[in-house]
Amino acid sequence: MQRNHWPWGIGIAAKPAQRVGPLLKREKPWEDGSEIITTLIHEQGRYRAWATTDWGNLKGRTQTFFCYYESSDGMSWERPECGVMEYGGSLRNNLLFPEAGGTVFIDSSASKEERYKWVECYEFTHDACKEYFRKRSDATDPQAFRRDMNVHFGLRGAVSPDGIHWKIIPEPLVLTHTDTQTVAYYDATLKKYVCYFRDWMVGPQADPAVDEQGLRWISVGRRAIGRAETGDFRHFPLPELIVEPGPEMNPSEVFYTNCKTSVPGAPDIHLMFPAVWNTATDATNIRLLSSHNGRAWHSVPGNPVLETAEFGQWDGGCVFASPNLIELPNGDFALPYAGYDVPHKYPRAGAMRATGYAVWPKGRMVALESPERGEFATVALIPPGKKLLINALTKRSGYVLVEALNFAGEVIPGRDFANAVPIVGDCYRTTVVWKGHDDLGIAPGQAVILRFRLQQASIFGLEFIPASK
Repeated sequence: MQRNHWPWGIGIAAKPAQRVGPLLKREKPWEDGSEIITTLIHEQGRYRAWATTDWGNLKGRTQTFFCYYESSDGMSWERPECGVMEYGGSLRNNLLFPEAGGTVFIDSSASKEERYKWVECYEFTHDACKEYFRKRSDATDPQAFRRDMNVHFGLRGAVSPDGIHWKIIPEPLVLTHTDTQTVAYYDATLKKYVCYFRDWMVGPQADPAVDEQGLRWISVGRRAIGRAETGDFRHFPLPELIVEPGPEMNPSEVFYTNCKTSVPGAPDIHLMFPAVWNTATDATNIRLLSSHNGRAWHSVPGNPVLETAEFGQWDGGCVFASPNLIELPNGDFALPYAGYDVPHKYPRAGAMRATGYAVWPKGRMVALESPERGEFATVALIPPGKKLLINALTKRSGYVLVEALNFAGEVIPGRDFANAVPIVGDCYRTTVVWKGHDDLGIAPGQAVILRFRLQQASIFGLEFIPASK
């Protein structure tokens, strides 16, 4: 009896995404210049998107709007008449409120009145922070105050019963120097709210460490990613630095955004798609990080997964990803991203930006692959179904074989390698079968260990379904 099956001859690799876009055609006057999706959610059979329009001084305009879109397939988008904000004397538009961006999430723990929540980085005036200072001096980052701008940077929040009608929370959720994408969610395992921020990696500094404006830390700091968790959405603690530029990165590279999300249908498999900005070359690319708990993060081999397109294309200037990674009706994984036709620090007058998708066909985002031969086994698990589906791809001379064992490490009768029907070619959601059997041969609630033998093959995913399907 053998209970340990050590892996050999295999590796994990992130796969580059394909580009699709622009997604949204400019139809309304408030969309002139730009419209980018900041949050995409697949909920109860429909795709819901929250977006921001205009950017900087595009075409001489500075007004921004937060607006709402819907789609049945994730590709063709409609503009519901929300009836919330007046524009041109009419409420028949998809505008929600002005001068905002931010990201949205669904709070499964909240009352109906606050089922949807929204966060964004915001510049608070000193008067707006007076009550906050009185109550929460321990949750105030000294670096949040920008003397050069006379504002306090922080996190602003709002709540809604439907994602359309929003109530802004007047006081800061926390005061910290976060001046770009913030992403929050409710973690059902922790039973807490978790938020990811722009943070700063600042090394040791000689005295005095602060110049006249209090900004010396910015000149030496490298943009990084912070995280905070709380049981009270209206009161976040100061974030802790969790992802910082490592020695494998160029000294001029920083983590500009975080784009925290998860695998579709698996909220406990945490992902990030941060934009890495090279401050020397003004170039960007999107990378993939993974985590088992949302705190400890690792770079997935094979990065980057998306690079800026050739100059002259709609996304040939710079790219930044937004949550969430979704599954399209055909099984493709798609991640919204903002594409700009100019580099990040290029003059923006007359520039354009739009939303596209980074797409992984058939959900093939990360592969466990064997370029020649290899084997591995899973830990013991209790599957939610007796049938096993596999998403795999092999070369002409390649194959995948699967063996099923019980908790004691004993092969389940008829489910050994000798009886396994080889999985060959392009196999998307293909049933794993053995001679005379198309299920795992286990009772409900019984644990199983799956052992895999690969030759020139890649496995992208597994799915369990009831045997009756």
